[in-house]
Amino acid sequence: MMIRETLIGDMPQDGWIGRAPASARPYLRLMRLDRPIGTWLLLFPCWWSQALAADPWPHLGMMVLFAIGAVVMRGAGCTYNDIVDRDFDAKVERTAQRPIPSGQVTRRQAAWFLLAQLLVGFAVLLCFNTFAIWLGVASLVLVFTYPFMKRFTYWPQAWLGLTFTYGALMGWAGERADLGWPAILLYVACFFWTLHYDTIYAHQDREDDLIVGVKSSALALGARTKPALAGFSLIMIVLIGIAGALAGLGPLFWPLLLAALGHLMWQLWALDINNSDVCLALFKSNRFVGWILLAAFVAGQVSR
Repeated sequence: MMIRETLIGDMPQDGWIGRAPASARPYLRLMRLDRPIGTWLLLFPCWWSQALAADPWPHLGMMVLFAIGAVVMRGAGCTYNDIVDRDFDAKVERTAQRPIPSGQVTRRQAAWFLLAQLLVGFAVLLCFNTFAIWLGVASLVLVFTYPFMKRFTYWPQAWLGLTFTYGALMGWAGERADLGWPAILLYVACFFWTLHYDTIYAHQDREDDLIVGVKSSALALGARTKPALAGFSLIMIVLIGIAGALAGLGPLFWPLLLAALGHLMWQLWALDINNSDVCLALFKSNRFVGWILLAAFVAGQVSR
């Protein structure tokens, strides 16, 4: 039997944040620490890229650094997004109870909190080699422009794809202090993965987006969503396959790559774009894609 979360808007009220000190709860919710799927989706491209560059095992300490960085930078991104979108969020019932539009946190407090998270993220970045540090700094251009994209284009998911999967470059750079074609192809593959999962997510918000006047790929695609997502998924898997071949991965890589494709195809079979609960569950299920492909890259390295 499925146990449903108690929600106020889109803010879960159950779980460990509800037991945290009252003064800390709005900031923990600004970081979306009660919804870790976003952190996983940010982290997996980093780990995939590390595993693709490894010889044969990815550096464990670096994996921990990427995990810390993913938590902090995902939190910073959510905080910045909520600062930028505070007026839109206040007009929509689902988001009106977020910490900023509900008045639990002022814009000034959120800005200071954002700065603190960015400083922690920068401290983590300084633990990497010089090439990776400058590559990471360059990503801030994408991070700080993303929240504005949905005002101008029906494809903000494309900008998110460039931003949220930047770790596909960082993992390789962290391991090798350069960029190679396998990492670049992985980055492009992750771009299409983001189009896949975030279009599914965006179908939850179609009516709200129309109310507040923002755009999304869900609105652009409508009834054409399933064939489009099938195309995104196939391109993703083909590009990852090419990246794995260029990196010289061994035979154990391929069956696991096909397993990831199978999971993506199952998502399409199960998708009902008019059912928000189904869309959210399928969006979250992409963490399984993350684990399967991480296993594929590691297995490919050790079987070469």
